[in-house]
Amino acid sequence: MIERSPAAECHEPVLAERRGPVLVLTLNRPERLNAWTDELERRYFELLDEAEADPDVRAIVVTGAGRGFCAGADMDDRHEASTADDLRPVQRPRPRAFPLTVRKPMIAAINGAAAGLGLVEALYCDLRFSTPEAKLTTAFVRRGLIAEYGIAWLLPRLIGPSRALDLLLSGRVITGEEAHRLGLIDRVVDSANLLTVAIDYATELAQFSSPTSMSVIKEQVYQGLDIDFDTAVRVADRLMVESFRHPDAAEGVRSYLEKRVPAFQALDVK
Repeated sequence: MIERSPAAECHEPVLAERRGPVLVLTLNRPERLNAWTDELERRYFELLDEAEADPDVRAIVVTGAGRGFCAGADMDDRHEASTADDLRPVQRPRPRAFPLTVRKPMIAAINGAAAGLGLVEALYCDLRFSTPEAKLTTAFVRRGLIAEYGIAWLLPRLIGPSRALDLLLSGRVITGEEAHRLGLIDRVVDSANLLTVAIDYATELAQFSSPTSMSVIKEQVYQGLDIDFDTAVRVADRLMVESFRHPDAAEGVRSYLEKRVPAFQALDVK
């Protein structure tokens, strides 16, 4: 990874730092609670692309600089969009939900406000850790908007239709504690230890879990949301046979019998 001076980093919309096999990405607009812009999105996606291509990166942690995770779309940009004559959907080089396709595990460390698009970006991660006092809200309905960016698909699958409708129709603010009770947050960690706990978890995945297995399992889970059980079993049967042929299967057995940390192969670069 290219080393950058602290002065240069101050102007980067997303910071990247390696912690061993874990890549930590920090949304870096703290003066705006890391509100989302096209520039931030471009850099974030670029860094995710680099992580996919780097065999030494085995897990990714996403967090925010300062007091917030991401306060949603930058309202200055939103105002320009809402007053423009041409209201056709913006054509983007990548779909907004691109993070869902990243093959490596992604953990959101929600250190503060996550609103609107900011909450959606946390949902695009595979797991979510949060501080107890972090404030989360869908927000859209209170801006005269609809459930954007696929959140109407994601939320019901995470917490059920009625709970999802509660959060979407009211736009009310919930804390990390309540989000954990609803099943939206996987772990609640005090603010002093949030990032450390998220990185430690990601490091454990990197050390003990096969990158290929994790990639295949992620795909199974997300594809399984839209197929019936019998189809999912047939897919799993086929994938199981394929996994037996992969070197990681033999290494997993050997490392278990020899009581050592497995030396799994890096994920193939597509």
